[in-house]
Amino acid sequence: FLSLVAEFCCGFFVILILGNFWFLAVLYLLWLYFDWETPCMGGRRSEWVRSWTVWKYFREYFPIHLIKTSDLSPNHNYLFGFHPHGVLVAGAFGNFCTGPSFKNLFPGLTPYLHIMPIWFSCPFFREYIMSAGMVSASKESVSYVLNNQGGGHASVIVIGGAEESLNAHPGSLTLNILKRKGFIKMALKHGAHLVPVFSFGENELFKQVANPKGSWLRNVQEKLQKIMGFALPLFHARGVFQYSFGLIPYRQPIHTVVGSPIPVKRNLNPTTEEIDQLHALYLQKLRQLFEEHKRNYGIPEHKSLIFE
Repeated sequence: FLSLVAEFCCGFFVILILGNFWFLAVLYLLWLYFDWETPCMGGRRSEWVRSWTVWKYFREYFPIHLIKTSDLSPNHNYLFGFHPHGVLVAGAFGNFCTGPSFKNLFPGLTPYLHIMPIWFSCPFFREYIMSAGMVSASKESVSYVLNNQGGGHASVIVIGGAEESLNAHPGSLTLNILKRKGFIKMALKHGAHLVPVFSFGENELFKQVANPKGSWLRNVQEKLQKIMGFALPLFHARGVFQYSFGLIPYRQPIHTVVGSPIPVKRNLNPTTEEIDQLHALYLQKLRQLFEEHKRNYGIPEHKSLIFE
């Protein structure tokens, strides 16, 4: 969905340049020059955009639910680790960028969904995603959010990143996390409490072309991902009036479960051992969160998370 909106925005910008409104494009480029750092400085959210009626229908289509397991004090800053990436990241967008659910469940907290910086280079589209509460996933951006002295900020990071979307097959429980420790270091440097988040149903929205590791397709996808910075999963789902083929996601419920916080003491210069220790604790709490709730959302008893 975001890709389609981005393409529309880029196309509109090209029309301005080639048409009789080129001066508007020049003015916008000037604005872009002075506003370039905003995605790394907390963005520019709009509650009006976040509350558009279309997002209500978007959430109800699947439907998308946000489940709270523990109170989160607004006196602290938090780093939410969101899993899994899926193809659409619908749970992260629906729960943290639209509607009143988060505010009602966690009063006093403001969520910031961090996404790839490349999205903020798209004309006009960047204004839209910032208004929804999305900010850059750069280190500077995460630091800006977590450095809020009064607390009350929550950085939401999709830990598996674009690479994990290539594992987004129905029934898949494989998470790319063993080598991803940058978020742990950021939490330590800012004393942000870590919160594991698992979104049940995220991988059930699309069927992806078989791409096991080592296959020619997976090799091509991984090479493109390294070059472009984002992955290109080949997927399909349903159409508008039929259910056999199309790009509209299947109507599968998504339950995004927010776990209990892991207290983190500020450490400006954490050692590798300290990072590894907290990372291991995070994996333990993430697995525990999954095991405690999997029965509620149709996961067979013998299924468990796979960390790679």
